[in-house]
Amino acid sequence: MAAPEVADPEVERIAWNLDPLLSGGEGAAGVEALLDEAQRRAEAFAGQHAGKVADLDGPGLEAAMHELADLNELIGRAGSYAMLRFATATADPERGALLQKVQERGTQVETVLLFFELEWAALDDDTAEALLAHDGLDFCRHHLRSSRRYRPYLLSEPEEKILAEKSISSRAAWARLFEEQTASIAVDLPEGGEPVALEVALARLFSPDRDTRRTSAEAVTAALEPGLRVRGYVLNTLLADKAVEDRLRGYPHWLSSRNLANEASDESVEALIQAVRGRYELPRRWYRLKAQLLGLDRLADYDRMAAVTQEDTEIPWARAKDMVLESFAGFDARLEASARAFFDDNRIDAPVRPGKRGGAFCSYTVPSAAPYVMLNYTARRRDVLTLAHELGHGVHAALAAHQGVFHFATPLTLAETASVFGETLVFGRLLDEAPSPESRLALLAESIEGSIATVFRQVAMNRFEHLIHTSRREEGELALDRVNALWVESQEELLGDAVEVTEGYRMWWSYVPHFINTPGYVYAYAYGQLLALAVYGRYEEEGPDFAPAYLELLSAGGSLPPEELGKIVGIDLADPGFWDRGLDLVERQLEAAENAARESGRAQ
Repeated sequence: MAAPEVADPEVERIAWNLDPLLSGGEGAAGVEALLDEAQRRAEAFAGQHAGKVADLDGPGLEAAMHELADLNELIGRAGSYAMLRFATATADPERGALLQKVQERGTQVETVLLFFELEWAALDDDTAEALLAHDGLDFCRHHLRSSRRYRPYLLSEPEEKILAEKSISSRAAWARLFEEQTASIAVDLPEGGEPVALEVALARLFSPDRDTRRTSAEAVTAALEPGLRVRGYVLNTLLADKAVEDRLRGYPHWLSSRNLANEASDESVEALIQAVRGRYELPRRWYRLKAQLLGLDRLADYDRMAAVTQEDTEIPWARAKDMVLESFAGFDARLEASARAFFDDNRIDAPVRPGKRGGAFCSYTVPSAAPYVMLNYTARRRDVLTLAHELGHGVHAALAAHQGVFHFATPLTLAETASVFGETLVFGRLLDEAPSPESRLALLAESIEGSIATVFRQVAMNRFEHLIHTSRREEGELALDRVNALWVESQEELLGDAVEVTEGYRMWWSYVPHFINTPGYVYAYAYGQLLALAVYGRYEEEGPDFAPAYLELLSAGGSLPPEELGKIVGIDLADPGFWDRGLDLVERQLEAAENAARESGRAQ
């Protein structure tokens, strides 16, 4: 499979240096050293505390939690190194073997330490609260209190150990197979030449030329088809695996465990999903306008991301870096300094490469190290926004690192706050620099489409997950045609009569990693986007005076419940009208795009 033609050689040099994650050696030897130390210390910890957690006093609990934090750091460093190294070359057997070794040995350590979580959960509430009042537990108090919410769903220690050990050869193995399968997809483009990575082919759906979009979509469908049965079997297997575990633990429905991890009630999540589904007319309204802008009677699915102008702006890496850093600096110097460190310390991997994982992400790694960002940079404006998005995550992780391993990460529902905020800062910069009404329209179109993708499309994906999880539990193994039909059902509910869902699009669920790696994850994007828009709205109201509160929010990490974190920036997550106000902000984006279309003479 060929890499894309290199238009910007500088991007090819942007590769991360993972060595700072290791200590006591390099490469596999360094990983082994971390794992050996973790195993030794875990066994000593178990020897000291197994069966005796109920006897701990406040200082004893504090000391035990510090040791557990150190153990998490050791395993986290080894796991982050192996995962990040694998992500850039998923077809490399040596990297895959190292990742597997880390997962297996990490699970061994996890099983040795399982007793602590179970014995802590078994304490009565009065005893636990008395211990939590100890002054030295600030670094883990919320974590300890929050973990007790799992009490009704924990099994016995032998059962928990069996599930942990078997996960390596079940859930984790299937997820790795899916990732390797999707990373190896090669797309034959209609003009010939060497096949290209899926990411490169999907990027062509942004082309202003409809034939390019249509033929690229057909080429993607053709590339997805050969491995579809394997990916469908992986999906079916993991649907069944989750159903079994949910049944054994007693979770009332397929999304309960994800909501618990997100510190969100079933009721609040259902309110979010229904609020978004109730406003599906917003994306349909945009797609009808877009059909006018493109001179079409009706969009097809491959038209949704099309450029609405003939602009084909390419932004070289150096310019993208400057734009993001300057935008962050315009908000606060501390934001810019934290983001700049990613470039200075070689903590970004940017180019598209054969076998590299698709998409983009930020890995928090561990507080004692530093976060890393992976991109597939193709020099489009949306790639600049993706860089800002992932650096927003990175800044969040860096500013919260002082909270320690138990508190520096937030629940998924708040994890998108800094990323969307950073993206919105850079979007404002791009909009200010737009040289013409046409250019402004193009940017506003990208903005509303970003909101549609993050809010409405993710809720439609949540709907697809709901359909496949519940259908798998009621009907047994799902035929590919059944999975495809459920995907179409969820997408057509979103798109209505505004977009034609083509036959080939029926199988496009099959490259989305979230359905495999993190069931139930996707609604958190909508939650986070609406929350982040509300936070940005506070910034628009308060101006520069908002910066200290925002940085306090990021620095708090996950040390408080989501409702308390929201209060730092004046957001009331318990307000039933919160979601509708966030959706109103999306409607304002749509109205701005409609106005720009009229100003450019492209719509009535």
